[in-house]
Amino acid sequence: MSAPGFPVTEGRESVRPSGLLDVLGVASVVLDAEGRIALWSPQAEELFGYPAQEALGQYAARIMVHEQHLDLVVKLFADVMVTGQSWAGAFPIRRKDGSTRLVEFRNMRLLDDHGEVYALGLCADRSTVRRVERDVALSASAIAQSPIGLAVLDTDLRYVTVNPALERLNGMSAEEHIGRRISDVLPHLDVDAIEAAAQDVLETGRPLVDQLTIGRTPADPVEEHAWVISLYRLEDSAGTVLGVAGSVVDVTEQHRASVEAETARRRLALIADASARIGTTLELDRTARELADVAVPELADVAAVDLLEAVVDGRRSSLGPAEPAVIRALAVRADDAPEALRAADEPGQVARYGPDRLVTECVRTGRPVMVAQVEAADLPRIAHSDEAAELLTRAGLHSYLAVPLIARGEVLGALDLKRTRNPLPFTEDDLLLARELASRAAVQIDNARWYQNARDTALTLQRSLLPSHPPVTGGLEVASRYQPAGATTEVGGDWFDVIPLEGGKTALVVGDVMGSGITAAATMGRLRTATNTLASLDLDPARLLEHLDRITESLDHSIATCVYAVHDPELRRCRIANAGHLPPARLREGHPPEFLELPTGAPLGVGGVAFSTTTVDLEPGDRLVFYTDGLVETRQHPLDERLEALLSLLEGPDRPLEEVCDMLLRTLHQPDNSDDVALLIARVQKPD
Repeated sequence: MSAPGFPVTEGRESVRPSGLLDVLGVASVVLDAEGRIALWSPQAEELFGYPAQEALGQYAARIMVHEQHLDLVVKLFADVMVTGQSWAGAFPIRRKDGSTRLVEFRNMRLLDDHGEVYALGLCADRSTVRRVERDVALSASAIAQSPIGLAVLDTDLRYVTVNPALERLNGMSAEEHIGRRISDVLPHLDVDAIEAAAQDVLETGRPLVDQLTIGRTPADPVEEHAWVISLYRLEDSAGTVLGVAGSVVDVTEQHRASVEAETARRRLALIADASARIGTTLELDRTARELADVAVPELADVAAVDLLEAVVDGRRSSLGPAEPAVIRALAVRADDAPEALRAADEPGQVARYGPDRLVTECVRTGRPVMVAQVEAADLPRIAHSDEAAELLTRAGLHSYLAVPLIARGEVLGALDLKRTRNPLPFTEDDLLLARELASRAAVQIDNARWYQNARDTALTLQRSLLPSHPPVTGGLEVASRYQPAGATTEVGGDWFDVIPLEGGKTALVVGDVMGSGITAAATMGRLRTATNTLASLDLDPARLLEHLDRITESLDHSIATCVYAVHDPELRRCRIANAGHLPPARLREGHPPEFLELPTGAPLGVGGVAFSTTTVDLEPGDRLVFYTDGLVETRQHPLDERLEALLSLLEGPDRPLEEVCDMLLRTLHQPDNSDDVALLIARVQKPD
């Protein structure tokens, strides 16, 4: 209810009041020109103890002022009414219950539209006012002196206030913050996420506590920093939402220490992983692929393992300052970088890199080459061609590192690393890690290289000792295969032979020297030579094996198994003797495949054991299948089961012998078999 003559404001939008006046408990009193109370607020009732019905119309001095200050207050009231100048001060009042309270007053003259004079008095308990003032002073002091950045955003998420600490963190004055949004002030942060979080806090009241944010501010536009941000909704005592308060703590040093510790842990894990994954076999190409797989994507986006061509061939290589490097690519791996992958040399490809190329410098000097920030002028020294340089440009190559592969004092090649998607350049820490990986891998690559050379040597010797026979001889159509073992050390022990004899007869031989490598291949060659010599004497098969047994005894205690058969087309029979070997299989039209029942006999080299000859009838179209144990033996299956599998594969209609050889090897021989295989199939021809 308004006093007579006072204007009433209507039609304005209702705005929820602040709760501060409620905290202060400000009482309002309106006096007429005579000093009588015209208006008496509920807060005045509470402050002075008089209800409105008792106060209205009373002289204010009688119920609001202590007796000892009555004259002073009357004079002050008169001055305000006469001069129109406001007055403020504090003096004690006597409440209705007789108690005394110190009250702060604000008095001012009012005029209505009829020229009537009134006095407005605003009153508040002084102890309450002082408490609020102390709280405000404490808050202001704490905010101003806090080392933590503090800010208040309004309900539109615009800065209302920031403290000096936040000014320093952001590198901008308070005036540059006020009225602007976070995105306007700090564009190099993830402001979308921050403003979305602030909006959520504003709407839900759920605080955001210790959210890590990384980026750059005008205070340090070059280096990235890390901050922990917390956001809280601000409300007054009445529950009105005022905005969002935020605190910002710079944790850059702790974050960097944490990142470095995590990086060190990951590097140790990578080195441990490399130790377990590189060198699982003695295959050169596979070892190189294992190194490339370890390097990507943990260390680089693109990794290539290159060896000097001379090193691959088993020769030492040293480059002069003006010599190019002839390099064979062994492996390349890229993590979602197709252009960079196309720019790399394909595995198996041999390329010449000029003396000015960085990889040439790396293998020539035996020292790493790093280009942390690749410029356009660097690309011709990195890529092997202009087309490759263009591909690397499109791939976004921005950092390059090559480290030498050194084993036993010899530079074997280089580990070539590129970054395209990873935005960070290579660092000295990356260089140390790459050198560690290259050092560990180089030893494994060198081992694989020498084993590969040894395997190639043994395989060359083995193949040189195996016969080349015509497809038809002595009434027999023959086909054969030799399959080396998967491992280097397993090459060399198995052989077969087709030996034409007088009278149109043919000797068929399959044998297996126990052991492996060059020694086994050499022993096999001597036994094959001896077998050819003895076969020319037209000896009985058992007698021939006795001679071979004595020869084998003299070969450094070598042991071998062997099946020796002589086919006579005129008699349509085959005489066979076995020295500890798996039995041949016979295929006859209209009959299931079967293994020949032969006395097993003792292996060659045991000595003093008699051999026996078995005669087997052979008709035109009959087939004999000779093989070594590498075809059927595995670690996972019993031998009987594998022999039955062989017979099953041989069932069915007659097929070309070459096709049967390929089918048996493809189906029965395991890729990881540690033994080589000799296979010989003969079909009896119809007489002309």
